[in-house]
Amino acid sequence: MTGDQIARHLRRANTVALRAMAMGRHPFGALLVGPDDETVLAEQGNIDTVNHAESTLARIAADNWPGEYLARCTLVTTFEPCAMCTGTIYWANIGRVVYGASEEALLALTGDHEENPTLSLPCREVIARGQKNIEVTGPVPALENDLLAPHRSFWSKR
Repeated sequence: MTGDQIARHLRRANTVALRAMAMGRHPFGALLVGPDDETVLAEQGNIDTVNHAESTLARIAADNWPGEYLARCTLVTTFEPCAMCTGTIYWANIGRVVYGASEEALLALTGDHEENPTLSLPCREVIARGQKNIEVTGPVPALENDLLAPHRSFWSKR
């Protein structure tokens, strides 16, 4: 995936996150991008504290495409997938992950907020414990401020 493709997909994922926020949900968004690195197969916003954008999208993907196909797809997400989401991506057989902002950047904003008790467990570390080779790209510093912007107002009001 080129830098331009990554930026375009992350911006679209952020639009999905803003849509989730408009519905009163946590502002996280994810896309499933096909093997051509262009086609967006599905998009998902956050639902609740258990049904994150990434894990929900990975489950939908596993229900709709074979693992061999998903191994050539990319899950693009506004923030680094948490341990739960990373595990779901792993089991869905999605071959690549691109994220815009790190879990650490989110934690710096939310602190110990009861609605977002982050885990200090990077997605690369979760993947390294498995047997699949999942490519991870992120964070993307050039877009991090744009991706953090909705969270600044969202978490301060809760």
